[in-house]
Amino acid sequence: MPVVNPEKLVALQQHAEGIRNICILAHVDHGKTSVADALIATNGIISPKLAGKIRYLDSRPDEQLRGITMESSAISLYFSMSRRDTAEGDPVQREYLINLIDSPGHIDFSSEVSTASRLCDGALVLVDAVEGVCSQTVTVLRQTWVEHLKPLLVINKIDRLITELKMSATEAYTHLSKLLEQINAVIGSFFQGERMEEDLQWRERVEERVATAAARVQEKVGRKIVRDAVDTERDEADTVVSNGVDGEFEERDDEDLYFAPEKNNVIFSSAVDGWAFTVRQFASLYEKKLGMKRSILEKVLWGDFYLEPKTKRILGSKHLKGRALKPMFVQLVLDNIWAAYEATIGGSKGRGDPAMVEKILRSLSLSIPTHILRSRDPRALLTAVFSAWLPLSTAVLVSVTEYLPSPPTAQASRLPALISGSPGAKHVDQKLREAVVGFEIKEKAPIVAYVSKMVAVRASELPQNRRKTGGLMTAGQAREIARQKRAEIEKARKAAEEESLHGVNDIAEALDNTELNSEQGTRSEEPEDPEHLIGFARLYAGTLTVGDEVYVLSPKFSPANPHAAPKPQKITVTGLYLMMGRGLESLASVPAGAVFGIAGLEGHILKSGTLCSQLEGSINLAGINMGSQPIVRVALEPVDPGDLDKMINGMRLLEQSDPCAVYEVLESGEHVILTAGELHLERCLKDLRERFARCEIQAGEPIVPYRETTVSASEMAAPKDQSLPRGTVVALTPSKQITIRLRVRPLLPEVTDFLDKHRSAIGHLYDERKAKGITKQEDSSDNEDIENNESSATDTQPMESVSVDDFKTKLQDTFAEAAPQSEDWLKVVDEVTAFGPRRIGPNILVDRTGACQKFLDEEQDTNQVDSDGSNRPHQSDTLTAKDFSDKILYAFQLATAQGPLCNEPCQGIAVFIEEVTVAATSEDNSSSRDMLGRLTGEVIKTVRDSIRQGFLDWSPRLLLAMYSCEIQASTEVLGRVYGVITRRRGRIIAESLNEGTPFFTILSVLPVAESFGFSEEIRKRTSGAASPQLVFQGFEMLDEDPFWVPFTEDELEDLGELADKENVAKRYMDKVRMRKGLAVKGQKLVRDAEKQKTLKR
Repeated sequence: MPVVNPEKLVALQQHAEGIRNICILAHVDHGKTSVADALIATNGIISPKLAGKIRYLDSRPDEQLRGITMESSAISLYFSMSRRDTAEGDPVQREYLINLIDSPGHIDFSSEVSTASRLCDGALVLVDAVEGVCSQTVTVLRQTWVEHLKPLLVINKIDRLITELKMSATEAYTHLSKLLEQINAVIGSFFQGERMEEDLQWRERVEERVATAAARVQEKVGRKIVRDAVDTERDEADTVVSNGVDGEFEERDDEDLYFAPEKNNVIFSSAVDGWAFTVRQFASLYEKKLGMKRSILEKVLWGDFYLEPKTKRILGSKHLKGRALKPMFVQLVLDNIWAAYEATIGGSKGRGDPAMVEKILRSLSLSIPTHILRSRDPRALLTAVFSAWLPLSTAVLVSVTEYLPSPPTAQASRLPALISGSPGAKHVDQKLREAVVGFEIKEKAPIVAYVSKMVAVRASELPQNRRKTGGLMTAGQAREIARQKRAEIEKARKAAEEESLHGVNDIAEALDNTELNSEQGTRSEEPEDPEHLIGFARLYAGTLTVGDEVYVLSPKFSPANPHAAPKPQKITVTGLYLMMGRGLESLASVPAGAVFGIAGLEGHILKSGTLCSQLEGSINLAGINMGSQPIVRVALEPVDPGDLDKMINGMRLLEQSDPCAVYEVLESGEHVILTAGELHLERCLKDLRERFARCEIQAGEPIVPYRETTVSASEMAAPKDQSLPRGTVVALTPSKQITIRLRVRPLLPEVTDFLDKHRSAIGHLYDERKAKGITKQEDSSDNEDIENNESSATDTQPMESVSVDDFKTKLQDTFAEAAPQSEDWLKVVDEVTAFGPRRIGPNILVDRTGACQKFLDEEQDTNQVDSDGSNRPHQSDTLTAKDFSDKILYAFQLATAQGPLCNEPCQGIAVFIEEVTVAATSEDNSSSRDMLGRLTGEVIKTVRDSIRQGFLDWSPRLLLAMYSCEIQASTEVLGRVYGVITRRRGRIIAESLNEGTPFFTILSVLPVAESFGFSEEIRKRTSGAASPQLVFQGFEMLDEDPFWVPFTEDELEDLGELADKENVAKRYMDKVRMRKGLAVKGQKLVRDAEKQKTLKR
């Protein structure tokens, strides 16, 4: 097919009804890039023979080497087809612009899927016919559900059912039916969960309205007639509710959500062999032969429908009367495909049948070149037959244009829900909302665009620089360059003739010097090829032109407070580009509905953002929940210390261009990069060395996060102070002036999980209190550090807005369910002062002295605010416990941020402040308040050390970061997979046989600390037959005390005094302490001292 001119694609952008923005989503190795190759071949960009082999959209060398996609990339394709508006009308030529985005399938790069999905209106979801529904399949289906994308299912690799599993057509039909049921079951689970949540919210609204009505009645009437009035008002409220917008709970029909071949939303394909079909295609083929309407055939070609051979009537399963008939899908569709495979590559026979091939070509009216028919390669004949009969591109693109929506249709259905879920949705300008939902494209329409990520592009690859680096030249330019070359040669010849008068040696020396100088000049003048950041964006409203000025809104922007920090900046658009896979094409303007690249955002957008022509009442579309969180940290340093600035600048560029990578500088001065996994880390290091930093960089060992907690174990050492309850510490400051008594207790596991899940809600409550001026500022440096950490911890979570009363009620219910008989825990909620670390962690500080503010008590906080709007305690000469409340809060944050085991964050502890006593000062010349500055440091250090001491009074534990691991393996390598998992301290959770296949699906959990090199070892042990998918699951307790030593008679007898059994928790703890430069107990600094020698002898 001839190459499509880019000007043709640019012209099609003006016709929004003919645009389709789609992305390809699937599990790794399910055939996404092969399908994309087949579609790209229709535009003449690559040869159809190379489709599925060249992997055009995998432009990185490491992507080609590994055979997997690592970065999402986009390309615009042209497609035209003839369609009849009516059954009797003439066919009309329709032209379409397909903006295709290919996304990765590996779990380490799932953030690329999250950023790309919002740019699209529909999705091609690929599923391997043999492997079925995998972990990433569920993830991408959930992504389409959350983003309100319309999915189109492609069941790929059907050829494996024939060549590998040797299934018959009937067995394959049964297998495909079960696979379709599994996929629909996943969709059904999403629908059921959403409906249950909506039902709960509806009931809460009704109960709230009824309670409000009852309270109104109680104010009007006396207590004697309250009951009757409440019943009457309840009936009235129910009537109002049933007639209003919050009326009876409406059940939604979920029929349109599921995949069904008769609905034209399922494609059966084999991308490697280049064929695909839909039920509609075969219905049109058999329409005349069977004498039936195509609409009827579309409904009966899939399902339990049978064709009677004699009468050509369609029968249901009830009317078979014992006859062994094949389903119509098997008889009319699969049998023909199986026959084509049998004739070309031989199927089970191992060789094809030329006579059968001739018969098939005649019956289908296909013409195949003679040299292919005589080819010794059966795969070439197979591909040629199917490409002429059932081309993959036709089936996919026709289904995309007919089933998936255009931008105007999609925005009218998708955008209202997305805008309602955006931050500060109530404050969005109504005109702006209508422009986005109504797809306004006029010149004066407001501009709204979403930038999903920043793409790093070399300067030589930009369109304006492409000609300078050896692009295509016109004939005139070539003649001009040739003329200049001839002039230079003639000038050099004349100079050589003049120099010939000076002797041969002088000439030789002059030539050598000239050549050397010219080489040096070329090297010095040769410019570097710097990286430029281009925004990958989608325009929702208006028309964007080069030179326009728009506001850049960060993901934290809220229209409720548009001028809050970070304040939005106004930038000028310096370039617009059409994304063409490995290349870019310049654009002058972009209309709404287009996917494009935009220049001018470098330094203004970190990862994603929103562009808007107005600031007041604008929309924030950048609040996306990333699929994977960065969990692996690695410290980097340049081999040459002089390249440190290069490395820092390169890491900043990498952070902007990668949606999941995070760059941090630790307190120790280490430059650390956070990645989603081992493969993601390898890609980031390769990019740093070759593209962004361009210097040699060495990476340290991966830094794995841990958590510290404490439990009440059956065997614990006696409390350090026998006269006090376990965990209680009475501490005295060095000046002997302040005595603090506190107690540390393990928090209930259910409460810990509740606080961990509601981190964003706690952060939202804290922000509200800070905005009202209620929360006291503990320390300026602490605020900056904690808030920076807080932002990095909560950016990947959607902001959860909840009131103080609701959160307090939920927390109270959690305590009541976890400890219904303990009155001590039930009183804790009213006394909670702070959460930590970073003010949002799963640890609580409980104040029983009344010195500190109560976090969940708005009335007390309001009463404590002074008339001038501040909440500082009244100044007096005598110091009280309230003067040190902010110091105690700061010490609690420090103690929970760095635990006593190995300075890792704590989790699941409750700190009770029981008593704070301030002794009178003995100095007469100065008041007690003059010593407040000196006492501040003493109180912070004393409280922090006391919390750590009380922590160690219980049985401490380490919590390990855990991966959830899913592996598909055959029976032959099952034992080897188990051996690798067990050797790395993994645990098998489940094992199931995929029905109809020889593959097992193994689910296990694996510590992140033991996961490095795990994928490579699995592949080596199984000879590539198994490949794991690792997903960060959370933290799990290692039930082993790192300070445990044998002390009972049985333990001493079995293990000895030195404990021959390895203490795994102590090994992990000592490893972290050594990395952080902390003291390690029992570490041998000198080994074999008698063998050492000095250089003096």
